[in-house]
Amino acid sequence: MAGGGESGMQHMIFDAHLHIIDPAFPLVSNDGFLPDAFTVDDYVGQTASLGVGGGAVVSASFQSFDQSYLITALAALGPTFVGVTQVPCTISDDDLLLLANQGIRAVRFNLRRGGSESSEHLIDFAHRIYDLLGWHIEIYADCKTLADLCGELCRLPAVSIDHLGLSKEGLPILYQLAESGARVKATGFGRVDFAVSQAIRRLFDINPDALMFGTDLPSTRSPRAFNPVDIEIIGNALGDSATKKVLWDNAAAFYRLGV
Repeated sequence: MAGGGESGMQHMIFDAHLHIIDPAFPLVSNDGFLPDAFTVDDYVGQTASLGVGGGAVVSASFQSFDQSYLITALAALGPTFVGVTQVPCTISDDDLLLLANQGIRAVRFNLRRGGSESSEHLIDFAHRIYDLLGWHIEIYADCKTLADLCGELCRLPAVSIDHLGLSKEGLPILYQLAESGARVKATGFGRVDFAVSQAIRRLFDINPDALMFGTDLPSTRSPRAFNPVDIEIIGNALGDSATKKVLWDNAAAFYRLGV
């Protein structure tokens, strides 16, 4: 099992942010980038020593609106894994219900790299999927770019922000969102330009339910890939009981594991 706070105790992990890249399914070049394969077998092998007991497979820009890879991956990973997909706002309620039955729990808006629905539909669509299915939205953006949306985001029923909001300049907006109840993914530590430990402590103080750890594997386009030391950073910053919340409890509840 995986770890660990100051006491050295071990905790099971819900990996709240991982990608599966299977070239057997459609991939779309994003700004000239196509990723290397990272299959379910690759993921299971790379995380075997971490104690991952569940997780969220997140659609990336280069997967656009394809659902086939995601449904196949979730079937292979098992019932403790859920999906975060990208869909157009024109999708029917019936199709959303079908995706829910396949284990999808959220819709991602990739405002940084594209491949998803545009931000103009974000607020209305967030309310629609929450009212219909209890789903939340996930936002990949530098938080400094969310100033104009922040007020509306704070009023959403359920939202999470990827990769600690990415920038030091965006931290005030990230903290404001956390105060309003938004969740924040403690993922992609190699993508940020600030001291992760300090931000994590501040976010936990603001809202103990906010932080959700994820590996971000396979860390495509990240200056530094995930390393198990990232888990130790959380443990050292927060201590054992808080680390358990960040590694499992918060995400398992937010993604409605078992529902």
